[in-house]
Amino acid sequence: VQLQASGGGLVQAGGSLRLSCAASGSIFRFNDMGWYRQAPGKQRGLVATITSGGTPNYADSVKGRFTISRDNVKNTVYLQMNSLKPEDTAVYYCKFLKYSYWGQGTQVTVSS
Repeated sequence: VQLQASGGGLVQAGGSLRLSCAASGSIFRFNDMGWYRQAPGKQRGLVATITSGGTPNYADSVKGRFTISRDNVKNTVYLQMNSLKPEDTAVYYCKFLKYSYWGQGTQVTVSS
């Protein structure tokens, strides 16, 4: 199984980005997924999760600003990020909650 995150970039505070994470293999639709982020000098932390059935959950720091969704036909999980803040700057990763494998992340930089 491979995970490839994309969609990161440089954006001004208040702007938006949409991250995508494509998963290879046939297990995607059966598994809960998560988005994590790691800022420089900080530990990697959970941003949002979504169950195989589509139920989302969010860290308090992103509630009301970020939306996680998934397309089980395209084997892809998304993270729509609105009202971005400089403190959202980090490398963002997606992951199967059940497995320990980490794919390649995507850099998000929010300028003030």
